[in-house]
Amino acid sequence: MKKTLYIMRHGQTLFNVQHKIQGWCDAPLTELGIKQAQIAGNYFKENQITFDHAYSSTSERACDTLEIVTDYQMPYTRVKGLKEWNFGAFEGKDECLNPKLPYGDFFKQFGGEGELELRDRVSKTLVDIMNKEDHEVVLALSHGAACAQFYRAWEDYAKVKKTERFYNCCILKYEYENGIFTLVEIHNHDFTNL
Repeated sequence: MKKTLYIMRHGQTLFNVQHKIQGWCDAPLTELGIKQAQIAGNYFKENQITFDHAYSSTSERACDTLEIVTDYQMPYTRVKGLKEWNFGAFEGKDECLNPKLPYGDFFKQFGGEGELELRDRVSKTLVDIMNKEDHEVVLALSHGAACAQFYRAWEDYAKVKKTERFYNCCILKYEYENGIFTLVEIHNHDFTNL
């Protein structure tokens, strides 16, 4: 039976604005980030999309985004498996210190995660969630690199391809059937008027 997963990135944070490396460390949503989350929530309302279950990374920026998106009306489960890439000693430092993409295993030498570790962690977490019996339409709040690595894990099955980065509050719609995630829609909101 086909199930639906909506995985999305959190709203803009203080560290996004300051160009700080933000993985397992956290920063609050900015006023713009709050407005972005409200727009994402409106997208779900306007398209009459309701969820039977919701999950969030344990990071405050993801939890806050989920609460705003669901008008503080939906219980949710915080899951460490949806957290962002662990950047080790680079956490909270300036983004200019990042190596060139792809990062691969660069951060492992500094106590962080490798690219495939992140990909496997997020993928396994979402497979476990979607395999639960009563989970038909699920919302999962996560992070930019985590969403990108999940995309790469299932890219061969995607019906739509990524052509730009996953901006704040980007929504990815996946169909899940027979253990396979198929990306069917990418929605990057237009925040230019905010």
